[in-house]
Amino acid sequence: MSAPLPGARAPLSELVPAMLRGEAHSLAPLRTGDDVIPDEDAQLALWLLLELHHRGLRGVDPELEWDPQVIRVRRELEEAHLAALRELVRDRLALVDPDEDPARQIATLLAQDDGPSVADSPARRADEEQFRDFLRQRSIYHLKESDPQAFVVPRLDGPAKVALAELQYDEFGAGRPAGLHSLLFAQALQACGPDPSYGAHLDQARASTLAVSTTMSIFGLHRRWRGAAMGHLAAFESTSSVPCRRIAAGARRLGLPDAVAAYYDEHVEADAVHEQLAVHGICVPMVAAEPELRADVLLGVAACLELDALAGREQLDLWQAGAAEQVPA
Repeated sequence: MSAPLPGARAPLSELVPAMLRGEAHSLAPLRTGDDVIPDEDAQLALWLLLELHHRGLRGVDPELEWDPQVIRVRRELEEAHLAALRELVRDRLALVDPDEDPARQIATLLAQDDGPSVADSPARRADEEQFRDFLRQRSIYHLKESDPQAFVVPRLDGPAKVALAELQYDEFGAGRPAGLHSLLFAQALQACGPDPSYGAHLDQARASTLAVSTTMSIFGLHRRWRGAAMGHLAAFESTSSVPCRRIAAGARRLGLPDAVAAYYDEHVEADAVHEQLAVHGICVPMVAAEPELRADVLLGVAACLELDALAGREQLDLWQAGAAEQVPA
């Protein structure tokens, strides 16, 4: 199923859909701020353009995927996004000892992760509506879980390719269509109320939510960024297992349907295995075969940690603001 075209946030996310519908034949060179990552307008426009390479957009000609004008606009937004991302991770990358081996460097970045634990709130404090808001935000990526990384399979060789294929096999159901992780997430959504259809919550998606997803798609779609894609994957898998256990506990605390906790239960054990596959099975042999990819791998690790922290802080701030509004004066 293709994603629907959402409502515009500002001029850019209005002009891009108009171009895709054939209502605007060209766009002048784009004007974006210095930092497009917290810019909802830019992130939504970029997400839509990248989505042409995934499941497409409802009512948009699939031939536009490789239309030169569309690609030009997408590339301008991608370059602005990447420039902002490099700046965002600069301080975190400075923590790495350049003389250490890649596995130790990745471990150093993971050990210095100081992002807020969003999982603690669903586990201990969130009410049902907050939990549903959490799921709606997460749906932007999880309804196409692991698809961006699949683009990297033909861009690797040897042990790294085998390990990525093994990891993806699990993500895509281990031979069972009913086990697709994206389907399990859709079932979790449907069980507790939110629309489970693909792209249904784009109108509510925040800039930080969109940036998590657009970053994975940019890394996956470009052979140039295959190292960053795998570094991002290593960080994603390494920071997933424990939070998933807490979120599953939160779903049970609230008495939500079993399908909600089941999605997160699936990831508790799987992601603990995937962490080892991603770091030692993919990133380490990839850097051994192509040493020039080391810096990109580390950039991908740092990008995952920074963007998850950004999204987490925004989520917690909104929940806390909502709680404050409910306190009687």
